[in-house]
Amino acid sequence: MLQIQGVNQYYGGSHILRDVSLEASAGKITVVLGRNGVGKTSLLKSLMGLVPIQTGSISLDGQSLERATPYERARAGLGYVPQGREIFGRLTVEENLLMGLAGKPAGTPLPAEIFEWFPVLHSMRKRRGGDLSGGQQQQLAIGRALAARPKVLVLDEPTEGIQPSIIKDIGRVIRMLADQGSMAIVLVEQYYDFARELADSYVVLERGSVLARGRGANMEIDGVRDLVAI
Repeated sequence: MLQIQGVNQYYGGSHILRDVSLEASAGKITVVLGRNGVGKTSLLKSLMGLVPIQTGSISLDGQSLERATPYERARAGLGYVPQGREIFGRLTVEENLLMGLAGKPAGTPLPAEIFEWFPVLHSMRKRRGGDLSGGQQQQLAIGRALAARPKVLVLDEPTEGIQPSIIKDIGRVIRMLADQGSMAIVLVEQYYDFARELADSYVVLERGSVLARGRGANMEIDGVRDLVAI
C-alpha cells in the first residue's frame, strides 16, 4: 500500500500542492487526472523525492519515505516512468534496461518478462535508444522501471505523443501487471478514454487540490470527463 497524506509542496512562493492525499493498493490502478498545470507532475516528483514537500507524509508498506532520497525510494520499491521518457539516447536498449538495476546487487539479471511484454525491445536490444521511435522509447522507459520489480509503478502521461497501436499495447501491459496482484500502479494521464478504461480508482486535481475522487467504474456517472476537459 502506497499512502500519500496531506502533502503540501511549494515552488518559491507558489503553493503547488495543497493537502493532497491518495492511496494505491497492490493489484489496482489509481489514475490521477486534471488539466495542464494543476500539479499532476509535481505530485509524482514529490512522491519520488525529486522535489521536497513542505508538510505531509509518504509511506510504502508502512515505511516512511518523505525524508528518503530518490534512490532510497527506488530501492524501497517505487518505479518511475517520467513524462518525456528520459531514456539514454546513446546507450543501447539493453544498456538502458540494465540502468533499471542500478540499485540491485551486481549481476542481477533482467527479468525475462520484459521482453515478453514488449517484444520490440528484444529485437532492438542492441540498437541505441535514440534510434527508436517515440512509442518504442516509451516501452523502453516502462521496461527500465520494471527491471527492478517495483512494488509501485508510477507513470507520468505514458500516452503522450504515442501512436494508437502502441497505446493499446501499453494499456494491455499496465492492466496485466495490475491483475497479477503484487504491484500497485499510479497513472497520471490526460487521455481520458485511456484512463477510464484502466482506472480502478481515480483522483482529479484542480489548482493543486483534490477536486474529486471515486471508483473508476463511476467516472462517467461522476462527470469526470467534464472536470478534466481542456
